[in-house]
Amino acid sequence: MTGPLAGVRVIEMAGLGAAPFAAMMLADAGAEVLRIDRATDVPSETHPAPRKCHLRGRRSVAVDLKNKAAKDLVRELISSANVLIEGFRPGTMERLGLGPAECLAVNPGLVYVRATGWGQTGPLAPRAGHDINYIALSGVLHMIGHADRPPVPPVNFLGDIGGGAYIAAFGAVTGVVSSLRTGKGTVIDAAMLDGASYMATMFHGQLAGGTWEDERGVNDFDGGAPWYGCYTTRDGRSIAVGAYEQHFYDELLDVLGLDCANLPDRHDKSQWPALRSALAAKIGTRTRDEWEKLANGRDACMSPVLSMREAADHPHNVARAAFTGDPLVPAPAPKFDGQQFHPTTPAHAGEHSRSSLREWGVPSERIEELHRLGAVMSFGHGE
Repeated sequence: MTGPLAGVRVIEMAGLGAAPFAAMMLADAGAEVLRIDRATDVPSETHPAPRKCHLRGRRSVAVDLKNKAAKDLVRELISSANVLIEGFRPGTMERLGLGPAECLAVNPGLVYVRATGWGQTGPLAPRAGHDINYIALSGVLHMIGHADRPPVPPVNFLGDIGGGAYIAAFGAVTGVVSSLRTGKGTVIDAAMLDGASYMATMFHGQLAGGTWEDERGVNDFDGGAPWYGCYTTRDGRSIAVGAYEQHFYDELLDVLGLDCANLPDRHDKSQWPALRSALAAKIGTRTRDEWEKLANGRDACMSPVLSMREAADHPHNVARAAFTGDPLVPAPAPKFDGQQFHPTTPAHAGEHSRSSLREWGVPSERIEELHRLGAVMSFGHGE
């Protein structure tokens, strides 16, 4: 592996939500990630499961954690890892005999990352939930959408990815830095609820200072301000406008061919609806691509709203190699100087059981015995 995390070993307990994305981030940065899949998830030879792109960059061993020999094997693997990531409900790993106490006993320097929705403590900790539930309780979902409609779920970006995976990966990296310095491991409680709340820090500060209203669609950055939002173009597509500062707003009006003197005062909130109508009427006279060409080279903060398929072909994204592979997937971010990213094929459960265990120091004879015991399973030849 190459990258800034080369040499860092990670055990990923296969799951859903934030944990697998965090493991992908660590793998993309060069960490050696071994995914512990369930033996029951091993696909058949005739009906292999689809490969999921966010499972790229790591190898897979499939084990039956109801089998004592499998639990002993996982503890042995953990003993030589720097990081363990799990995303189960609180108490699950403890019931498996793989909780923080057991794992830190065999590896005192281990960084044990627990990526969940509600966190390890609190009355909701044992309850089920999804991205939308966590960001709802954080106060963040309330901020997103139009003033006269219910909040709009922002796909799964704020809970699973931003508030969960990025916080978990950040916790893993900072934990490794601390462990290398002190020799002591740590347990990291990475809750999507906490992460989503944390991302709203700036706006909580504005709320406390009286410059943000605790309502939806009435503020500068939530679609309330006419110069910060999306508009429909003549061809039914959308253009995004982010001309917050006055000089960018002046540039925007110049691109649109509008005279500030003939428009409602942007500083008077009571006139925002009239100003929005004026901007919408003008933007609706041209197509999305026509506006993009007119704004090209200008600081009008005006951008086309691209579909997922269109984004990969935009010249700026092409120049930055923002998408790569076949099929095209987003390249890792941030970019590290001199590092080339080549996406690997995501592994099926148990696809590398034998080869990975050998690489982690398990003798071949024992690997075959674990297979005979049903503690380990392989997809195909498991190499």
